[in-house]
Amino acid sequence: MTRREMLLSVALVFGVALVARVVAASIVVFPKPEDTAYYVAVAANMLEGRGMVSDALWSYQTPPLEIPRAAFEVWLPLPTILAALPMAAFGSTFAAAQVSSILVGAIVPVLAWRLAADVAEERGLAPGRARTLALGAGLTAAVYLPLLLHSALPDSTMPFAALALGACLPMTRLARAAAREPSGPRLRRLDYRLVGLGGLLGLAAWTRNEAAWLALVWVVIVWSMRGPTPSAKAAMIAIPGVVAFALFVPWAVRDWIVFGNPLPGQALANALSIRGSDVFAWSEEPTLARYLAVGPAALVDMRVQGILHNLLNVLVLPGAPVSVLGLAALPWFGRSAALRPVILVAGLTFLVTSLLFPVATTWGTFLHAAGPAHVLLIVTALLGLDAAIARVGAARGWTRPVAWLGATLTVAGATLFSAALLPSFGGGSRDTAARYVALASEMAAAGLPLRSLGPVITDYPIWLSETSGVPGLALPDESPASVLDLAAAFPGTRTLIIHGGQHTLWPDVIDAGGPGTECFDEVSLGTPADRAQAAALEGTRVFRLVCP
Repeated sequence: MTRREMLLSVALVFGVALVARVVAASIVVFPKPEDTAYYVAVAANMLEGRGMVSDALWSYQTPPLEIPRAAFEVWLPLPTILAALPMAAFGSTFAAAQVSSILVGAIVPVLAWRLAADVAEERGLAPGRARTLALGAGLTAAVYLPLLLHSALPDSTMPFAALALGACLPMTRLARAAAREPSGPRLRRLDYRLVGLGGLLGLAAWTRNEAAWLALVWVVIVWSMRGPTPSAKAAMIAIPGVVAFALFVPWAVRDWIVFGNPLPGQALANALSIRGSDVFAWSEEPTLARYLAVGPAALVDMRVQGILHNLLNVLVLPGAPVSVLGLAALPWFGRSAALRPVILVAGLTFLVTSLLFPVATTWGTFLHAAGPAHVLLIVTALLGLDAAIARVGAARGWTRPVAWLGATLTVAGATLFSAALLPSFGGGSRDTAARYVALASEMAAAGLPLRSLGPVITDYPIWLSETSGVPGLALPDESPASVLDLAAAFPGTRTLIIHGGQHTLWPDVIDAGGPGTECFDEVSLGTPADRAQAAALEGTRVFRLVCP
């Protein structure tokens, strides 16, 4: 492939990806899900001069428990930093924050193109087939629903995908170069690439905790090499390790000062969760004894559910039909050396989240780290179609190349699937935005304007604080007594707002009566004169805490 052809290919893939992401971002008008709102809200607070803080307490597992509180006790700050850059230029709006995710998201298809080109070169494909495979992977990734949707959301998904793929691509080249010259001067000339790899690993560590598996993959690749001396292997591991460590140390020190722990302190609590709403636990915190008390059958079932969720809900269903083809072709075409780093990263992330965090992953743990896995399925799907078309062509004696057919099928399939499902997500984002506009209006009409309230307990604390400016406290899925105890811990907390959908007890526990429910006095919302607001607030219930 000539340099001119490479530049034209990159420009084509990036241009298509950019246009598709601009369109997607115009459809998604509200930061949904809540973690997206968290990144955007912290960026806005930074630009206001308040620092890297949040007005929502969405978890009580990491002290200090105060509002506002230092952000990112579990998540990491790079997505917020990226979002803050365009927000500084265009205003503290969600649309401005989307600029960063659009640009970063448009890089991922280019990396998919490069990965497919490396595989084609390794397999010795004819120039036409190689070109079609690479362009097909890039253009499919440009319109592939999971990658397209998350490019409209300023969260960790696309930055991690770009950094992880960017780190995986040079791993194979570095390994091959080191194998050719195990301990000679050529290895020394690789040092700049090792420094670059360390920079990517360090930035990935500012994005998601799964960067640890990315570093582990590099260690495995280096140590499994044949040829390089032990000292050469140690250097190939140490150089990027030192660079990555130096980049991450400032953030670890910050966490140590603020939270008393340089590591994500909530990781253990997430691993010991027995239900998704344990992330909001107040009185019933996840413990080892509670975890083991559910019994072996339940523990096994958690892992089965985690595997099925990650496989079906994260990988297969959102990416169909391409993901189905890619998964079917993976056993036959996943042996390529160029794909090995991506396979190891995707596989290790899948297994760790499914087996060690089986409950937490159903709430998004693997979802936001699945970018490399999506790209892997795109490439293997095209490899499978390319091989099938070549075999049929040879059997039937076709004289004209038809390799373009596979790429056409994947691009068309991904485009149709995205066009069919993206508007539904966009409609959900508009409905959520309308809900909080209506809530502010109805609360004011009821004599309880949101901004005049103290901290509010709610099942969606980040959205509430983001839209109204009122401090939000996560509603624990626990007894009324526990919720009253939570309110007592934060002076001025007199309001409970429930939208429903992610708790098993609330609001049914109030309707059932019992100890403590007499302290919750319901406020009437949704006036007949305004049906639109009543519809937006359907299922929303507001209670005042009337006990001293």
